[in-house]
Amino acid sequence: MRAGLRGALLLARGRVEGIMLMPISAEGAARSFWATALCLPIFLIMRLLLNDQPLSGRALTAELCGFATGWAGYALATLPMAMAAGRAPLWPRFLATWNWISLVQYGLILLLGLLSGAGLPSWLGQTLELAGLGYALWLQWFGTGLALQVGSGRALGFVLLDLILGMVLSGFVSDIAGG
Repeated sequence: MRAGLRGALLLARGRVEGIMLMPISAEGAARSFWATALCLPIFLIMRLLLNDQPLSGRALTAELCGFATGWAGYALATLPMAMAAGRAPLWPRFLATWNWISLVQYGLILLLGLLSGAGLPSWLGQTLELAGLGYALWLQWFGTGLALQVGSGRALGFVLLDLILGMVLSGFVSDIAGG
């Protein structure tokens, strides 16, 4: 776990050598799912503290289902993409990289969300959140390219899949939560 987190922190600083700390084995990729457990409290804090309205029990249940479905769904959806790119042997490293980078992303998004709600002018808070989102997308693209040893366009495809899956699931979660 420590190596994966250290690797993600190196990658977060643009340091290519962070990828060498990511496991290449299926067992290492499986262990990297501890990042999910570490992200869950951050996710809950974001949903409970940074929402304009309190969440009902139904809405919270829908959010938790969306979290689990999105995490597992993206992981599974990327295997055929890695296979199509001829990178299936590197998929475990990609998966571990994505899991640990997600922890960095969640922490950053929470921090920026708390800062933007701390009495900053609205324009500054929105600028911070937008910059944080851009950085999070860059980090995922950077880590994907290194882990799978693919070019910019192919790495972008993996990032876009994550965004599209997130938007689709967000719509379902919203429908279920409000229904």
